[in-house]
Amino acid sequence: MKKLGLLVVGGIAAIVLIANLGPMVGLAIGLAVMYYAYKKCVVAETGGKKFWWGALSVIGLCIAVANLPAILGAVAIYVLYLVYKKWNQSETIVEQTENDPFTNFEREWSKLKNS
Repeated sequence: MKKLGLLVVGGIAAIVLIANLGPMVGLAIGLAVMYYAYKKCVVAETGGKKFWWGALSVIGLCIAVANLPAILGAVAIYVLYLVYKKWNQSETIVEQTENDPFTNFEREWSKLKNS
């Protein structure tokens, strides 16, 4: 039952991630343009160059703000990571309890006491 819940949550997160791939790319491009323009604006020597690089930086900021729903995609990536960890963790816990000699000893001892 726990696996089914993880599968459902992982499926929903995957759908959200796929739906937000476009905005995630747009956000990355906007942030890259803004970062590059800001760096060029800082090292520009004349006021005209500073103005144009600053204007390009504002355009990059507008692109980034327009693609802010991409944060849902980043959250979906994190949720998929958590589902992956829980999925593997539950398998290793079952394997550890089945192969644990102390647990097996306790089980066998309780059987001997009852018989």
